[in-house]
Amino acid sequence: MRRELGFRLVIGAFAVLVVGLVVAIGVELSRQSWLSIARFGLAFWLDRTWDPVAGEFGALPFIWGTLYSSGLALLLATPVALGIAVFISDLCPAWLRGPLVFFTELLAAIPSIVYGLWGIFVLVPAVRQFEIAMPELLRRLPLFSGPPLGVGMLAAALILAVMIVPFTSSVAREVLKTVPMAQREAAYALGATRFEAIRSAIFFARTGIVGAVMLGFGRALGETMAVTMVIGNNPQISPSLFAPQYTMAAVIANEFTEATDDLYLHALIEIGLVLFLITLIVNSASRLLIWAMGRTARPAARRVELGAAA
Repeated sequence: MRRELGFRLVIGAFAVLVVGLVVAIGVELSRQSWLSIARFGLAFWLDRTWDPVAGEFGALPFIWGTLYSSGLALLLATPVALGIAVFISDLCPAWLRGPLVFFTELLAAIPSIVYGLWGIFVLVPAVRQFEIAMPELLRRLPLFSGPPLGVGMLAAALILAVMIVPFTSSVAREVLKTVPMAQREAAYALGATRFEAIRSAIFFARTGIVGAVMLGFGRALGETMAVTMVIGNNPQISPSLFAPQYTMAAVIANEFTEATDDLYLHALIEIGLVLFLITLIVNSASRLLIWAMGRTARPAARRVELGAAA
């Protein structure tokens, strides 16, 4: 009895340690950025000016760049990731499933700096050529305006899309596995085509798939090195896909060692604090959605099995 109690206390202490670590990170970031919080308040997140020499700090361009690049990457990566997950779980031959899963997950293991180098030497020239070949009529639109530099928002979004595909597809594949086989068999028994059966399975697992997409979004929000190498690092707010812009993670990586006074340093740490909170919220929401999917899938699977037996 005492051993059981001691075991529970030790395991519980480990769980509390994880929660305490997250809280400690948030507290320390708040403490280290307090000078900036007290000086600028909410205006820090609404101001566009970032001038360390004059002591003027506004984080709006970095917030815009982070959300714009991550959202665009999500739009590009989600169809590809879901297509991979559906193919592996429902359409892939058995002999190809293992290698395909291995190579998909291998993309997640490639270091960020390697993606950045690939982006500089392959992706940036391709984006530059794409912009040069674009019709002049389209280049007049705000979405496609800007000099043909290659580095910019489109290059950053593309490299982020490649990086989040393995995360989203892996989680989506596991979610699709929770769909009861009786669900698919019942669809086929009613005369559904393979496409209709897969569509019904995706609808059944929609909550978990949304969670997988949000996990990919959280991964894109915090990416640093690869984005820093291809986004252009210019603190401006522009809808153009080709304009050089900046992200919160990139400005911290680039300028942290250059912070020569306390206010500059605290402003950078405050950017890290907000990035930490946004990432925490997004990942927590995605985990809750996946947990809710698993909770509702078990009773539904039981009902389907009972109906099939009847």
